Amino acid sequence: MNKPFKAILLFLIPASQTISAEVLQQFQLKSPDQAYTFTFTQEKDATGANRMYYEVQFDGLTIVHKSKLGLLIENEYFENALGVPNDNTNLWSDNISFIGQTTASHDTTWIPLYGESATIRDHYNALTLKFKKGEGSGQGDLGGYNRERTYFMDVEVRAYNEGIAFRYHFPLATNGLFIHITGEQTQFAMPEGTKAYYEMWAQGPFDLLPLANWKGECERPLTMTLPEGTTVCLAEAGVTDFVRTKFELDNTRPNTLRAKMYDCADIITPYDCPWRIIMAAHEPKDLLCREQLLLNLNPPCTLPDVSYIRPGKAIRACQLNQKAVLEYIDFAARKGLQYVHLDAGWYGPEWDKASDALTVGEGRDLDMPAICNYAKSKGIGIWVYVNQRALEQQLDDMLPIYRQWGIVGIKFGFVQVGNQRWTTWLHEAVAKCARAGFMVDIHDEYRPTGVSRTYPNLMTQEGVRGNEEFPEADNNVILPFTRFVAGPADYTPCYYSTKIKTTHAHQLAMPIVYYSPIQFLYWYDRPSDCHDEVENALWAEVPTTWDESLPLAGEIGKYVAIARRSGAKWYVGVLNGNDARHLSLPTTFLDAHQKYTVTRYEGNARLGTRTNVQITQMKKFKGGKPIEMDLEAAGGAVFVITLQ
Repeated sequence: MNKPFKAILLFLIPASQTISAEVLQQFQLKSPDQAYTFTFTQEKDATGANRMYYEVQFDGLTIVHKSKLGLLIENEYFENALGVPNDNTNLWSDNISFIGQTTASHDTTWIPLYGESATIRDHYNALTLKFKKGEGSGQGDLGGYNRERTYFMDVEVRAYNEGIAFRYHFPLATNGLFIHITGEQTQFAMPEGTKAYYEMWAQGPFDLLPLANWKGECERPLTMTLPEGTTVCLAEAGVTDFVRTKFELDNTRPNTLRAKMYDCADIITPYDCPWRIIMAAHEPKDLLCREQLLLNLNPPCTLPDVSYIRPGKAIRACQLNQKAVLEYIDFAARKGLQYVHLDAGWYGPEWDKASDALTVGEGRDLDMPAICNYAKSKGIGIWVYVNQRALEQQLDDMLPIYRQWGIVGIKFGFVQVGNQRWTTWLHEAVAKCARAGFMVDIHDEYRPTGVSRTYPNLMTQEGVRGNEEFPEADNNVILPFTRFVAGPADYTPCYYSTKIKTTHAHQLAMPIVYYSPIQFLYWYDRPSDCHDEVENALWAEVPTTWDESLPLAGEIGKYVAIARRSGAKWYVGVLNGNDARHLSLPTTFLDAHQKYTVTRYEGNARLGTRTNVQITQMKKFKGGKPIEMDLEAAGGAVFVITLQ
């Protein structure tokens, strides 16, 4: 429910506190737990231009120093076309004037269709700062012709216990003007000595770099370490019809990043720009399982029917003939999987725009209705891969055909991401699939911004350096603190491939550490590769969504441990980096007055077996007692905990 605003949350600081420029307005907003403080300032500089700035403190530490706010807008052509006078300011926001502010406090709890927890609390304090550009009233008749050079823009800020979010909002304009946004002024001025986990593209490698001499833009989320040990993460939420934004070095100021839009964006008021997010943690592990903040910054789901949305585990069928696909279905049924995915090529060459995704490719003996019917008889659903070239041309036609066949999900392949056109198209395609009753998995460079709250049929997405790249273990123990902060990732754990650069125990733990409502397992593996290893039973039983998720321990690039609960059963997943280590994990999430059975899955090279996974049990384990383990280099472990 919405609660009355409390005066302690917002402070109006007198304009007399002038340092070098004339302070016109200054406000502070605090998070409900008082940990975060967002300070907004509008100043008039020596040229007479109005400038907007902000800074952020976390538990008294300044984590973002005084940084610019604002958008770069070039509207002269639209203004000329409508007979609206131009102004002569250097930057669009130079002459915007403050006209008022509103505040609110919000505290609700909602139940997601699925997730990392059974409930999500949406708790924040809010501040909306209202600005006007131009001399007109902005109260013209929407049915008439208004030549006023008047714009309105709000800066909306929310302070959560999990972080700060802000965005630019344009209320309805009465002069009929479009708004042509060419860039952002938004800066992130970081403390000197900050280092960033730099990643140039969504499936690229990570480099820990100072904020200097980057090769190009950096992906989001962007996780950084401050000199005194605090970890900060920058992200964005609510990107559905705007452009993708990355981060680049600001060449006008050291140790400073700037929000870098992929391209221009044209909007019609009223309009909400995407949220910019700043999160912080005293320990890196406290950044884990933070997807809820991005979800809270997106609208709730209003779909009338979500009964077709069913999380689960899948295997990819690489051999695209009828006999092989049926074998994959049988394997999935035996191994506790819920889906089989027909990969690229089933309808023809995916890169050829002439390939027809409404039918099976020439030379393929696939009978799609028969495959779907056989799978259904085994309790298995069928997904298909479709490249964006076919989706863009044929989506409206393919959905009723796929429904008739019995397809349950579509993997969007090699999607174009970045500009406004393709961002809008992509999310409209997800919405069409939602209304038609199809789950969606988006590959390749797409990264989530919380949209699955609105469209929960968007089950997962790639945008991750996963097993298609066969990365080393150090990459895998960076991901939970970086990419997974934004939400689910389709990493595609392997098990039998000889190309993996980790132990089998490392791969075994991935579906617990890496959250993805649709988990593609046994990537690159075939049914014949499996020799019914005993530990296969773990992947058969492990859920893909959870009632509770708790970060236990971790250092970026070294190791990570997460505990997740489904019903009364706990699963603890541990991934280790490239160096062997001993870990002692707390179990304070267990009842100290109860005894438990702990089934341990751990790597042991001395076993000399095919996978070297050792399974043991600890009975009468007392809740609250630490779990001790020795992890191999590139190793991993899983602990399944049940009440005795």
